[in-house]
Amino acid sequence: MSLIGDGLNKAVQKAFTRPAPKKAGPQMRYLVKQLGGTKAVAQMLHISQRTVERYVKNQIKKPRPALAARLESEVKARWQPQIRAKAKAKAASTGGIVIDTRARMGYTAPVGSTDQDRIRHLTVALPPVHAARLFDAQEQGASDARLQEIAAEALKEVYFQDGGRRAGSLDEVRFTDIEHLEFDL
Repeated sequence: MSLIGDGLNKAVQKAFTRPAPKKAGPQMRYLVKQLGGTKAVAQMLHISQRTVERYVKNQIKKPRPALAARLESEVKARWQPQIRAKAKAKAASTGGIVIDTRARMGYTAPVGSTDQDRIRHLTVALPPVHAARLFDAQEQGASDARLQEIAAEALKEVYFQDGGRRAGSLDEVRFTDIEHLEFDL
């Protein structure tokens, strides 16, 4: 996926009430139940239907590393959809989201201001409106560049302009060279 998209997914996964299955057999059984059959799981994971059946029956227990990664990713993407939806709804309506990042940030401003890009480490609580924009864009399949733009707009409003109390003439915030990015609900 993407850096920001993965960060949003990890934040939502922290809300899970039960851990996702860790071993290949339970993971395969979960996916078969979710997708309604071994054929759909086999197509999704790019393996044979017979291989899926063997994992379901615990005849094979240790998948290759590439398959193990795909399997884990697909299970986590489908795990506890109601809990995931509630966490996103709460962040988008009342809770907001906290962004912790270390990245190069700068801005476009009137002549005479110090607008040179520099590495900054920020931990900023974004209001629910910005959390909603990030989650909506992610669900609509926005690219990482678009999610980065939305995060930059949020940081501009909340951090640089402090909700309209300062830097009113600030035009654009650049948010690049991300070294670290983590979200928390």
